[in-house]
Amino acid sequence: MQIDYLKLAINKAWEYQFLTYPNPAVGATLLINNKVFVNAHKKAGEPHAEVNVLWEAFKYFHNTPNLTTSSEIHEYLYNNHNNFFNNSIMYVTLEPCNHYGKTPACADLISIIKPKKVIIGWKDPISNHSGGIEKLQKNGIEVKVLNDKRCFDLIEPFIKWQKRFIFFKFAFSLNGVYTGGYITKKSSLKWVHKVRDKIDLIVIGGETIREDKPTLDTRFIQNGKNPDILIYSKNKNFDKNIPLFQVPNRKVFISDNLDIINDYKFIMIEGGENLYKHLKDKIDWKVFIVNKNKFINRDNFKIDEELEILYNNSGNDLILFGR
Repeated sequence: MQIDYLKLAINKAWEYQFLTYPNPAVGATLLINNKVFVNAHKKAGEPHAEVNVLWEAFKYFHNTPNLTTSSEIHEYLYNNHNNFFNNSIMYVTLEPCNHYGKTPACADLISIIKPKKVIIGWKDPISNHSGGIEKLQKNGIEVKVLNDKRCFDLIEPFIKWQKRFIFFKFAFSLNGVYTGGYITKKSSLKWVHKVRDKIDLIVIGGETIREDKPTLDTRFIQNGKNPDILIYSKNKNFDKNIPLFQVPNRKVFISDNLDIINDYKFIMIEGGENLYKHLKDKIDWKVFIVNKNKFINRDNFKIDEELEILYNNSGNDLILFGR
């Protein structure tokens, strides 16, 4: 059976979807010396997927110092690659970057170490980031661009949050119940808090605030940033003593219009069926977190529309990304 090496990279990148904001989620696979290495970009400011997979492979076959920053790894591989990568093949979900930002350009590093071939899932949609393909080709590296829709799906949030990206997060029992406190498992709650650390704004309905009294913070992770809150409600009266209003270093807005979202780029909506029906025309993606082991005897969520599933991650809970 033929292995889909690009899919390995795609799957690895999805593990970090949203968590790389404001960078795209990118994965890479490297075939070298009859070994397969798969890695991804994990956090803005840290090494990109290509650097991570190259360094992982190099460390496997060589004694190396303990380097963690992108600049350190680039410089070390510049000076010590000794043509090690010349017969390797790299698969990467997005065109290697050709600009210097928080990290050096991946296209520069790849051009110097010269793998035999680089297979790219999707060209970089940001014009001042592109040019990596041409740089690789000018340095004698064979390049193939697949225009694989799976890779476009992976970076769609990155494309949209250049202006604005909004997703609606649902947490369900297996039979579609979403009310009544915590439904999903602790690992999923921690993932949601990691995502909250990255987003700019949470939109939530007034009914949910009154019934559940959520805090909507990032307490399950260390040093998390607490996003601003928009309580979408016609009734402006709320108990200001509940924990949501006590979280420092963030703004809480109460409004029956959405004008405030124009000031934010990465937005998560948390709520129920009524809020979804009011705001669905604003939503780019939906994220379903489903507890596969829990049935709850209450009314379940009901919407009459189709969901295009982009990816599902089945861990302790099932996480579905869709549009």
